[in-house]
Amino acid sequence: MRVAIAGAGLAGLSCAKYLVDAGHTPIVVEARDVLGGKVAAWQDEDGDWYETGLHIFFGAYRNMRQLIQELDIEDRLQWKSHSMIFNQRQTPGTYSRFDFPDLPAPFNGLAAILGNNDLLTWPEKISFGLGLVPAMLRGQGYVEECDKYSWTEWLKLHNIPERVNDEVFIAMAKALNFIDPDEISSTVVLTALNRFLQEQDGSQMAFLDGNPPQRLCQPIVDYVVARGGEVHLDSPMRQIELAPDASVSGFRIGGIKGKQGYSLQADAYVSALPVDPFKLLLPEAWASIPFFQKLSGLNGVPVINIHLWFDRKLTDIDHLLFSRSPLLSVYADMSNTCKEYADPDRSMLELVFAPAKDWIHRSDEDIVAATLSELEKLFPQHFGSDDQAKLRKFKVVKTPLSVYKTVPGCQQLRPDQTSPIANFFLAGDYTMQRYLASMEGAVLSGKLCAAAVSASPLAAPQAAQAKPVAV
Repeated sequence: MRVAIAGAGLAGLSCAKYLVDAGHTPIVVEARDVLGGKVAAWQDEDGDWYETGLHIFFGAYRNMRQLIQELDIEDRLQWKSHSMIFNQRQTPGTYSRFDFPDLPAPFNGLAAILGNNDLLTWPEKISFGLGLVPAMLRGQGYVEECDKYSWTEWLKLHNIPERVNDEVFIAMAKALNFIDPDEISSTVVLTALNRFLQEQDGSQMAFLDGNPPQRLCQPIVDYVVARGGEVHLDSPMRQIELAPDASVSGFRIGGIKGKQGYSLQADAYVSALPVDPFKLLLPEAWASIPFFQKLSGLNGVPVINIHLWFDRKLTDIDHLLFSRSPLLSVYADMSNTCKEYADPDRSMLELVFAPAKDWIHRSDEDIVAATLSELEKLFPQHFGSDDQAKLRKFKVVKTPLSVYKTVPGCQQLRPDQTSPIANFFLAGDYTMQRYLASMEGAVLSGKLCAAAVSASPLAAPQAAQAKPVAV
């Protein structure tokens, strides 16, 4: 069965991968000239890479890890020490660590929390631990029920001191969805904490050994193409064409860079676009269907990713760092953490500027100036003197509408991968799966979408020879 897929991000590519595994022929079309969607990256005139975001792989990303294993590229994940490292605001230039010992879950997580005395007091740790008991005992069902509360509201509901938010979860919320605890749904934070506490390596982090389009996305493309699928860049979907019965008759692909436009026709169709561009392409005939109407409540969050190249080493820490800055979320010295970006003498910091809503329309120079001001607090030994570190160059990547903003109430708005249109399906981290807005969520959504296509009546004539998609 031919399946047309719009979007060559992780959702669309993973969907294509699992469709070819099931014996189908996916045809992926991507508007841009680069693979990856929200994990896209580009090279500058010096050959240095700059990325859409700072992408971290967690041990809890089981579907992502399975995909990487099936592609035989496990060695491309560079696993770091099982720790979470926070800057200390009261003592600039110093760090506070949550180190997870080699114990079964949840004891390793509890030991990490209890062993850190820099950020939380013992009464705060105890009250927070007691608050997590329902999530650990009742599981994902309880976590989903908490979508009606923001994380700040959930803390208040469990009489957990506000200082727990200030010390830990402002940084955590910005890392998870680029917004503050007052806005983020408690379901998002509880989902992450549940995985971190219930899986021994759930919170362990890895960095990819190079740029995501080549090191992660291209192997998926190679896998798909080797098995009869197709992937086409510079091929934007301009319109979802409909048959008289409102089913899809084709994807209208725009002609750019000298190419002719055409209608891509298939047996089944998948939108693996982010929710915001998909809403712009929603056919008028579908607009009144409740399944699609709910999408109006899902909206992308603005994100700014910053790359700063310096003339010297600022840190030798080979890990993700939580800045605890009012302007910055997480950052890493990519010259330490990533093999392809390694430099023994000079740092390249990659930082996430969040929340970004008040800065997304500011100039790159303003954003960099504000970031450097924050770096004076994070690295006081390298700034503020006559011999301060010098910025060699910078790149700012703005994404006005990135992953969907996970505010309370969003869970009931997220669509299934199977739509009311018989030959039309959805993939994307905004679709319903437990990992929410993340790389893992994108991969799992693609896998679930491929399973839905294979299980649909459209695939019935090929059911005898097609292999099922395991989820």
